[in-house]
Amino acid sequence: MVLSNSLFDSSVLGTSVASMVPDNHKIRPLELTDYHKGYLECLSNLTVVGNVTEQMFGESFEEMQRTGCYFVVVVEDLALKKVVASGTLVVEQKILRGCGRVGHIEDIVVAKGQQGKRFGFTIVKQLQEIANATGCYKSILDCDAANAPFYEKCGMENKGVQMAMYAPGTASKKSSL
Repeated sequence: MVLSNSLFDSSVLGTSVASMVPDNHKIRPLELTDYHKGYLECLSNLTVVGNVTEQMFGESFEEMQRTGCYFVVVVEDLALKKVVASGTLVVEQKILRGCGRVGHIEDIVVAKGQQGKRFGFTIVKQLQEIANATGCYKSILDCDAANAPFYEKCGMENKGVQMAMYAPGTASKKSSL
């Protein structure tokens, strides 16, 4: 049972990043109604979304809301009533580092035709603020080498190599091209 239309309480957003979005835009938590505001279309600019029905979206939204460790932030164009950018922070509870928390930044995407408005930068900054507000001792992300300069401009450092193992029958990004 969905507790609220918003994935998480917007008070965790703070106020410093809100001023970074242009007029007639709003940065906010993912909402259940974003299914009808082009959220999946926006995500498709990043990778394969698949055939996600409204029911599937609602069930995933509810699970993410229930766990309380998912913070999906979107930028909405208020005039168009469309999601034009998004990013996710997943907060992982650890045992090490005194039972600390790590923020995993995922799925940074800006819709086609919306690049150059600093939405990606704004989303990353907002996710970093949420990570700080939720007690994360660090935030990490994986990206293609070509995107590393962008994330460095967001204040992140290159700290290593990404490795992946895909489930049997699941195509990797390279093999699906």
